[in-house]
Amino acid sequence: MYTGRVSVGGPADVHELGHLIISKLAVGPYDNNVYLLRCRETGAQVLVDAAADPDRIMDLIGPDGISMVLTTHRHPDHWQALAEIVARTGALTAAHALDAPGIPVPTDILLTDGDLVPVGTCQLEVIHLVGHTPGSAALKYDDPEGPPHVITGDCLFPGGVGKTTTPEDFESLYAGVVERLFDPLPDETWIYPGHGYDTTVGAERPALAEWRERGW
Repeated sequence: MYTGRVSVGGPADVHELGHLIISKLAVGPYDNNVYLLRCRETGAQVLVDAAADPDRIMDLIGPDGISMVLTTHRHPDHWQALAEIVARTGALTAAHALDAPGIPVPTDILLTDGDLVPVGTCQLEVIHLVGHTPGSAALKYDDPEGPPHVITGDCLFPGGVGKTTTPEDFESLYAGVVERLFDPLPDETWIYPGHGYDTTVGAERPALAEWRERGW
């Protein structure tokens, strides 16, 4: 049974959905999460955040390769292995247009809010959330057989939103997370953060007022 409780040096945890398989691996000195998404119907694979430890990521990818690496935002701990993974797989790169200039590997596909990224016959919706960085992107998979699944990068974690450096950035990120994740999505929505353990919308919803009051 999938829990999302992975640790650096340990095995990946695999969430097997009806049409999509999500594998989660922890890598690197900052306990980053890497996600490999595989379409059951076609075998197509997309990687989210080539953070570190390229050999371990390549083991996760396996012989079928990947079509694309999506980078959730421009902070270096989320792309340390990107150049090597691209060189070894020939995959396209994608990131939000506002963060792409801060990623020192050329971005082939500049994403904007609402874009749909294919993973075989499945697709991910880009949700632009401003505050942690200008171009942070969450990626939502609407499972036709169950609740949604959202990879949130560093925008949402168990216990709060991602780190911000000014009150204005916090207000922006908090408002975006509430309006674009908590308001429209059901409590059963699974949240896959950029570091640490997973959570659900329902598990975090009761603390929203507390987050707002404390300002982080």
